[in-house]
Parts: sequence; structure tokens; C-alpha cells
Amino acid sequence: MQSSTDWSDRAVVASSSYKTIFKSTALIGGAQIIFIMAGIVRTKVLAVLLGPAGMGLVGLYTTATELVGTITGMGIGSSGVRQIAEATGTRDASRIARTMFVLRRASLVSGVLGMLVVLVLCVPLSRLTFGDSRHIGGMALMSLTLLFGGVSAGQLALLQGCRRIKELASSQIFGALFGTFASIALIYILREDGIAPYLVAVSAFGLLASWWYARRIPRQPASMTIRETLRESRSFLGMGTAFMVSALLVAGVAYASRVLILRELGKEAVGLYQATWTLSTIYVGFVLNAMATDFYPRLTAAAGDNAAVNRMVNEQTEMGLLISIPGVLATITLAPWVLTVFYSSAFVTATEIIRWQIIGIALRVVSWPLGFVQIAKGKGTLFILTELAASVLHIALLIGGMKLFGLEGVGIAFALFYFCYAGGIFFICRWLSGFEWSLQAMKILYASGAAVILTFVAVRYLPDIPALACGMLMTTATAVVCLQSLQKLLGASLWDLLRAKFRER
Repeated sequence: MQSSTDWSDRAVVASSSYKTIFKSTALIGGAQIIFIMAGIVRTKVLAVLLGPAGMGLVGLYTTATELVGTITGMGIGSSGVRQIAEATGTRDASRIARTMFVLRRASLVSGVLGMLVVLVLCVPLSRLTFGDSRHIGGMALMSLTLLFGGVSAGQLALLQGCRRIKELASSQIFGALFGTFASIALIYILREDGIAPYLVAVSAFGLLASWWYARRIPRQPASMTIRETLRESRSFLGMGTAFMVSALLVAGVAYASRVLILRELGKEAVGLYQATWTLSTIYVGFVLNAMATDFYPRLTAAAGDNAAVNRMVNEQTEMGLLISIPGVLATITLAPWVLTVFYSSAFVTATEIIRWQIIGIALRVVSWPLGFVQIAKGKGTLFILTELAASVLHIALLIGGMKLFGLEGVGIAFALFYFCYAGGIFFICRWLSGFEWSLQAMKILYASGAAVILTFVAVRYLPDIPALACGMLMTTATAVVCLQSLQKLLGASLWDLLRAKFRER
């Protein structure tokens, strides 16, 4: 049993780690706010002009082409970041130039391949996805998103690998802003017929923005034969296999989920699911993606030290929960109003779905740091098997949920899936590194779980006014406690830390 002095010492030693987590989250997350807001505006306009059925078509087009793009992309975007970073670390100008050359060629080839596959398969893809042949033209047009997306992925990997974080953020922001303006115009003029052109416009502006900033990176000319390029490409493909399989499973589940909902519950149900999925993942996704930029490299560097790995996972979990739980409670409490504001009153029927989904998202915050341990330790095969089992479980729960509870069962299945996933990944990490929750992490876990359950029960079973009052009271109290806990872990005022960080920039 550790004494209070031991825990005090631990807090002092770990304070710099907590500060690193918080500062990276604030810095990277701050740049993503504009990107997210542009997406929210775009989604709001689409919801008003197209309604739930139109949103369903957006989701079906997107997931169908993303599934193909994941296969033809071969993980080049993710592996390219690591290859470029390794090359720049050597300070060998020749190696850097060759790596950049291969990345550009590989991303172009993957984009062209994705475009050709969709063009060739647009007829069966349309029939499989929509159940008819009316969307063949739209599916063929969507092939351009794979060409633009493949090339853009290479440009973004180049920016990130060279640590051009400011340019990377600017590229994403301007691509999203211009893509939003173009998409609104297309949907306003063409309505449902403008869905595929709108998605192409978004990807085209993303490509243009990434090219504009990537071209500024100084590089030496590189001349390589086709044989040399193919030989160098093997390292990209080897590194990208695990990333590709994981992304393929995620895209496969997303695609299968929407198709199953379409078959079982109809096109409008797909739109409601697409809307709640997007909304429930915005806040926590923003937090987790911002944290990932710092957490994964640090965890990889410490992969051989189980004590360090376990400490870092605990710290990341604590910070993730303290930052995200107030937003989770606010979404559960204000779900019908949030759906109306971000979409329209036609989406209020999805209130119970998003409340269940947000519970799953809270569990995702817990399981997310644990999920990196397998990759950091180089357990690629185990990682793939874990993701495969998780994907099968998710689809099985989705089918069962719809059969038993209809549309609400989609949300219930999501929450139940992440409950099972969090438990399973915990035992895998315990086997790999002897992982145990720290006392401090367990306190935050139990308190967060109690707050989520109490808020959910209150808003579900109490009359509207008392439910709103209880939910807001719980949200406010939790936010105050989380803020105080964060400042205690950091050993400083959040405002002072943010002000110091932005002064550095």
C-alpha cells in the first residue's frame, strides 16, 4: 500500500509528462477547431437542404469509396510519416530526397489505382451499396475522390514527417474552408444530385491546399529508375500493412453498418445514424487525435520498459477522461437540442441513439491509450487479430441490437461493443506489459463512470424539466472537479500554461 507521500512524489515526477500531454493537446487541438467548425457548418447546411435521407446517401457514398481507398492506399499515408521522419533524422540529403521521391510516386500510384478500381466496379458497388442502379454515375464520379485523396495523403505525410506542423494544420484548415464553400453551393443548386460532386469538391480542395504547403519544403532533385523506386517502395508497404488492415477493418465495419441499417430500417435511418455518429465523435475525436500526435511516439520510445509504458497509459487515460467527460455529460443532457442546432428538428428522433453512442465514446477514451500498446511493442499480428475480432463483434452486436430494439439498438450495440472492447484490450495489455490501473486512474474511472450513468438515467427517466436540471447540475459540477483535478496534476493554472505555450510560438 502506497502512502500519501509516495503519491505526492509520483505527482511531482509525472507533472512534466502531464504538461507534455496537455500542451500538445491544446496546440494541435486548437488548430483543428476551425477544421471541425467548417465541417459542422457544412453538415448543418446538408441536413437542412437534404434531410435525413440525403445525409444517408452521403454516408453510403463516403463509406463505399473509403473502403476501396483503404485497400488501394496500402497504408502509404501512415507509413510515409515514419519513413520521412526517419530519413530527416539522418540528415542525409540524398536519402531524404529519395524518400520524398518514392513517397510522392507511391501516393500517386495508389490514388490512380483507387480511381480505376471504383470506375471498373461502379456498377456492382452501386447495386451492393444502394440496392439499385440509379447511383452508378455518382459512384463513378466518386472515383476522383480516391485519386485526389491518395495524392493528398502523400503530401500530408510529407508535411507531418518533416515536422511542418503549422503548415499541416494550415493545409487542413484552408482545404476544409474552401471545400465547405464549394459544397454548399453545389448542394444548394443540385440538391441530392449534388452529393457526389460536393464530395469530389471537398477532396479536390484538400489536394490543392496540401500541394500548396508541401511545395514549400526544400528538397534536392532525385533521379531513380523504376526498379529502384519499386525496391524503395517495399519499406513503405511493409510498414503500412498493419495500418492498412486496421483501417480496412474500420472502413469495412462503417460500410457494413450503414448497408445493414439501410436494408433493415431504411434510408432515413442511415441518415439519422450518420448524423449521430458524426456528432458523437466530434469532441472526443478531437481530443484523442490531438493527444495521439504526442502519445504514440513517446510510448514507442519506451516500449521496452513495461513500467514506463504502464505509467504513460495511466497518465494518458487520466488526462483523456478529465478533458472529455464534461463534454460527454453535456452531450447526453442536451442531445435533442444539440441535434436540432447542428442538424434540424427532423433529427430529434435520434436522441436516444446519440445518448447510447456517447456512452460508447466515453468507453473509447478508456480503451484508446491501451490500444497503442500492441503497436508500440511491435505486435503487428496480435494487433490485426484483435481488430478483426473486434470488427466481427461490432457487426454481430449491431445486427442483434437492430433486431431487438430497432433504431435505438444501433446505439445500444455501439455502447456494448466498447464495453467489451475496453475489457478485452485491458487483459491483452496486462499480458503484454503487466498493466494495472493506478489508484489515481481508478478513482477517475469510477467517478467518471458514476457521473455518466447518473446523468444518463436522469435524462432518460425523469420529466423534461427535472431531467435538464439534473443533467446540467451534474455536468457543471463535473466540469469544476475536472478543471481542479487537471490543474492539480499539472501543478499550474491551465490559463498560464496555454499563454506560455502560445508565447513560445
